[in-house]
Amino acid sequence: MSITLTLHESAAERLAAQLPTPAALHVSGIVPSQAAAPYAPLAITATFVGAMTADFALILVDRSFLAAAGGALRGALPGGAVSAVDVLRPAMEQAAEAFDAGVLGELREEDAAGLLSDSHTAVFELRQSLAGDGGQTFGWFAVRVREHGTVQDIPAARAGQTSTVSSRLGLISNVEMALTVEIGRTRMSVRDALALEPGKVIELDRSAGAPADVLLNGRLIAHGEVVVVDQDYAVRITRILDVAEGIY
Repeated sequence: MSITLTLHESAAERLAAQLPTPAALHVSGIVPSQAAAPYAPLAITATFVGAMTADFALILVDRSFLAAAGGALRGALPGGAVSAVDVLRPAMEQAAEAFDAGVLGELREEDAAGLLSDSHTAVFELRQSLAGDGGQTFGWFAVRVREHGTVQDIPAARAGQTSTVSSRLGLISNVEMALTVEIGRTRMSVRDALALEPGKVIELDRSAGAPADVLLNGRLIAHGEVVVVDQDYAVRITRILDVAEGIY
């Protein structure tokens, strides 16, 4: 399976798990883009820029759930006005995390017909699980990764560039980059974030003793363990990741 196809699917599954719908969603697989085309004019789109560049479009059959989800957020946001993009941004951000470190741009309500017509776009059907049947179509999530081939294509595309890249890297070998050690993450609502105060304990998504992530300019490159050296925190590297592992 290619790296990009795996990332497409991972992004779709992350988004389905985060959408604030009354019933659980699941990704039923890749479908022809024609199924989503009639609903494309009211799509929610965004572009992610990081180690990879990806275009997203969320196309919904029924948008009625947005009003209920917006009402739950209204009290936590200044001004009390909650739009569709406010409600859907956390889910889009969750999808973008499949592509490692980067920045998710502004969400827009616009026609996604151009994205759907691109042969490089993967369209995943999102189905809503209902009792007694196989569920019904809730919408579609379209993903396009730009200027990146499959894992098999990458070596072939770069084979003729190896010597040139090596010589160019010598020009920037003294450039400093940010090395970050991450012991865990968590997600919280705006309401919980506003309620933070000194003494508050935030539980992370990693157990005690689990390896820490070592990131170079936001990209995962290794795992390690936190140690103390001369009263300062340090990290002992326990594993260096290869390129494919660092993508996830």
